[in-house]
Amino acid sequence: MAFIQCDFFSEVLGLCCSMNVILPQQTTGQIGMKGHAFDRKHPTLYLLHGLSDDHTIWMRRTSIERYAAPLGLAVVMPAVHRSFYTDMDRGYRYWTFISEELPAIARSFFPLSDRREDNFAAGLSMGGYGAFKLVLSCPDKFAAGASLSGALDMASLEERHTTPEFVNIFGDLSKIRGSRNDLFHLAEEVAKSDGPKPKLYQCVGTEDFLYEDNIRFRDFVRGLDLDHTYEEGPGTHEWGYWDMMIQKVLAWLPIREKKCKFS
Repeated sequence: MAFIQCDFFSEVLGLCCSMNVILPQQTTGQIGMKGHAFDRKHPTLYLLHGLSDDHTIWMRRTSIERYAAPLGLAVVMPAVHRSFYTDMDRGYRYWTFISEELPAIARSFFPLSDRREDNFAAGLSMGGYGAFKLVLSCPDKFAAGASLSGALDMASLEERHTTPEFVNIFGDLSKIRGSRNDLFHLAEEVAKSDGPKPKLYQCVGTEDFLYEDNIRFRDFVRGLDLDHTYEEGPGTHEWGYWDMMIQKVLAWLPIREKKCKFS
């Protein structure tokens, strides 16, 4: 695969941004790894970082390049800082950036497919929230989304975290419930619609501090008309767990013409 460190300007944010991108390459001579690429524009996973991380973290903490190589899957890893993938109440328009501008810019630079069935999102913690927000807000653009240890219950912030940072991000926390920043609301809207419904994959460690948030979301979604896969097991909020689970996410993704199966 090709690994590209890309710096570019965002008109939406009004500043220079960064993303790491891995692109499929057909290979036979590499020792220890065989690459695959489709003879068309690449299916793409937007892989999102957590609160304390940046666009480099998935490459530094996991073997995502090695896992994606046999699948013919491009992976786009952008930086959004501590924004919760939101048009911040007192800050930058990161939701508009991640949902509209970034895919357009990435496709202008690289041969990435714009077909719904070729586009997916996944992330951990804050990025798990961002991934579900992306696919549930844009079900016509994304076929599937995965949350690893996601911060999924933003509406409960008013009860637990009235910190200035969250107020800067979301504004009046009492207004999150039922808004475009509420995953429960978004999931219910998609389930009731006549439009396309993305597949959802959710996992969390049973010792994770976000476990109860994940259980609430799991139980809510189970009552909706959505294709939802849930998995839990021993684990905390750490990279050993996420490195293991991202492999399961890649095996689960509905990539057309998938050539490789994970054990």
